[in-house]
Amino acid sequence: MRWPYVVLGASILVATVIDILWTTLWVDGGSGPLAGRLSTGIWRGLRRVSDERRTLSTAGPLILTGTLVLWIAGIWAGWSLVFAAEPWALVSTRTGLPADWPGRIYYVAYTMFTDGNGDYSPRGDVWELASALTTATGMAFVTLGVSYVLTVLSAVSQKRSFASAVTGLGERSEAFVRAGHTDTEGFDGIERPLESVGEQLGQLADQHQSYPILHYYHSERPTESAAVAVAILDDALTVFECGLPEGDGPNRTAWRVARASVDQYLHTLDTAFVDPADDPPPLPALDRLRRADIDTVSDDAFADALAKRSERRRTTLGVVRGDAWEWPPVDDETA
Repeated sequence: MRWPYVVLGASILVATVIDILWTTLWVDGGSGPLAGRLSTGIWRGLRRVSDERRTLSTAGPLILTGTLVLWIAGIWAGWSLVFAAEPWALVSTRTGLPADWPGRIYYVAYTMFTDGNGDYSPRGDVWELASALTTATGMAFVTLGVSYVLTVLSAVSQKRSFASAVTGLGERSEAFVRAGHTDTEGFDGIERPLESVGEQLGQLADQHQSYPILHYYHSERPTESAAVAVAILDDALTVFECGLPEGDGPNRTAWRVARASVDQYLHTLDTAFVDPADDPPPLPALDRLRRADIDTVSDDAFADALAKRSERRRTTLGVVRGDAWEWPPVDDETA
């Protein structure tokens, strides 16, 4: 028995299995150590190569594919090394000779997805059991991988749906605020949309916590970018809170629900590729609201209030830039 092969193969198997279970089943764990490093490496590599939207939009699919390949390769390599520990672990059914390296690799690959084949057969109880475990790990973790892919793709669709819901109301924070105001009802009409996008964002934050790969799914259009939408929504909530006379904004319950969802989303980015910007973004332009006959506080009072929220706004700007967009998120001079 060549024990170094056993130790190395078992170590690779254990590391791969832990990474698979960590990534797919641990809801609060985020990505596993291997998958997380792969995700960050691919994203940063693409950012260095190009900032073009189409290039960055390939990051999510590349990371998802790379993660699956990494897991399959880990199981494949681990069992191949284990079977290499004993020269006579596998024998050819045609010649009776022990399997060479290509034969072991072929046997493990075939056994991972079926119950074996007639070209090679395990010799002895130990290697028959190892073959059964090879089949079990292959099928079980391929099933987990497929379920993981389907869940991630569903979450990507929900992510874009949330972004469209926000940018559909306004492509700048001021436009979002103005869209919720009427001369007769004030801001009563924005309460239900606020509750709706708040609920969507809360679900998205949970999904980002469970599947950090969602951070790397980049949209080619800003109106479908969750990072852009979060920035617009958060600044709009800040305008409701600090830019309007007291009592003129929407219902505080609806406002709190939406703000709590933004807080939850930003919290999930603590361990992602996002860092706060060095300086806060430009202030929302209250003149845009005044031109729509919406009462606001003075510019100086608004600037003082936002100075106390500088760190939060630097974080949201970091979210936007981390997704390769600039502030303001969407150029809308008519908003």
